[in-house]
Amino acid sequence: MRRPTGRERTQRVKSGKGRKTSSAKWLSRHINDPYVHEANKQGLRSRAAFKLMEMDERLKLIKPGMRVVDLGSAPGGWSQVLGHKKAAHVAALDILPMEPLPGVNFIQMDFTDDDAPEKLKAIMGGPADLVLSDLSPNTTGHKRTDHLRMMALVEMAWLFASEVLKPGGAFVAKVFQGGTEGDLLSQIKPRFVTVKHIKPPSSRQESSEVYLVAQNFKG
Repeated sequence: MRRPTGRERTQRVKSGKGRKTSSAKWLSRHINDPYVHEANKQGLRSRAAFKLMEMDERLKLIKPGMRVVDLGSAPGGWSQVLGHKKAAHVAALDILPMEPLPGVNFIQMDFTDDDAPEKLKAIMGGPADLVLSDLSPNTTGHKRTDHLRMMALVEMAWLFASEVLKPGGAFVAKVFQGGTEGDLLSQIKPRFVTVKHIKPPSSRQESSEVYLVAQNFKG
């Protein structure tokens, strides 16, 4: 898997009958996105695959033989990267459907459902080396509301990770800019050797997403 060079040809998209200017702008950005081009070339299911690749390149998160949980997995870009990196077992969950992938045990359900954590544990086959969360709420456009919704998901993902991670394991979760709320961060920091926020190069600059990365779980 390689990353884009940024030299792809730009195409123009006009707004027209039945297409709003905002829709035309989104479509133009999408079709001219070098990460979208490269994902299509490589048969990756989403440009998001590059975010995990870049974080792994920097932080060495994924090792062969790992048992990994992929929360918010659809359409499967991160699970594909895990397969390429030879993770031994991936337990994935999303509210949306996801086409099958080798070595990935997928459940279609809402992670906020009461029985979701136990169902995930049942298909994991043992403690996790890595818990990934790309979960994201439906946004309202109201920054504070969206931030609170995101933090509720991050907290749920962290509580799950704290129950299933092996000592030495890692937890990665998408958050909105501004980072993780102080009270949640104060819960997470003592449990890991290192905790940081990073924004992968493939994350669009106008996007408010960043990733919390906590490594070397103390158990």
